Amino acid sequence: MKSLDVLGEILALGGPVVMILIAVSVLTLGVTLYKLWQFAVSGVGRHRVLSEALEFWDAGDREAAQLRISESHSYLAPLLRSAMQAQGQSDLDGRLDAEAGLALAGLERGFRFLDTVAQLAPLLGLFGTVLGMIEAFQNLQDAGSSVDPSLLAGGIWVALLTTAVGLAVAMPTSMVLAWFESRTSRERVFADKALQTVLVPGQTGAQARGGIQLPAATVSTHLDA
Repeated sequence: MKSLDVLGEILALGGPVVMILIAVSVLTLGVTLYKLWQFAVSGVGRHRVLSEALEFWDAGDREAAQLRISESHSYLAPLLRSAMQAQGQSDLDGRLDAEAGLALAGLERGFRFLDTVAQLAPLLGLFGTVLGMIEAFQNLQDAGSSVDPSLLAGGIWVALLTTAVGLAVAMPTSMVLAWFESRTSRERVFADKALQTVLVPGQTGAQARGGIQLPAATVSTHLDA
């Protein structure tokens, strides 16, 4: 009950701006919990089975690779399975890139809202502070010559309360958003590497990744020399 009383006092002192910030913070918490659940269900950052399947594929063991990838619960597993089964199709690279981008866009859904909250919450807090300062100085003017310093001080700290609430909402939101973005950035790198491994496996993949392979005739000539 004490926490509810404190919250009610803050709302009464801060006015509508604090009410808006509290409502935004509840929505932000809901989006954050949803994204954590989505990342967990999608297997974000857990690619051990996929990595093993890609190792089989890169070594030329196609059957073992497809069997292993069928055991993965990652959101990338269906895409990589389709890539393995569609070898030789024209424009496969472009289509797979588009599908990977769509899958990653699903993981990034909600980031715009979190970014908006991180940028807008301090401005809402500052707006509330400006309104509170205006009211405090109006009360000071209405008091005339009988100015009570405590009245002005009380009005100022109440006005600054909205800025504090705005920063309290914005800072954790910004940290959570940065963490989500770093995870999706790593996912993008892994997805690109996985698709390239499927499309260009084995020795051809070594050339595509910068490896230099001398033709057999050239090697034989140098050995004979």
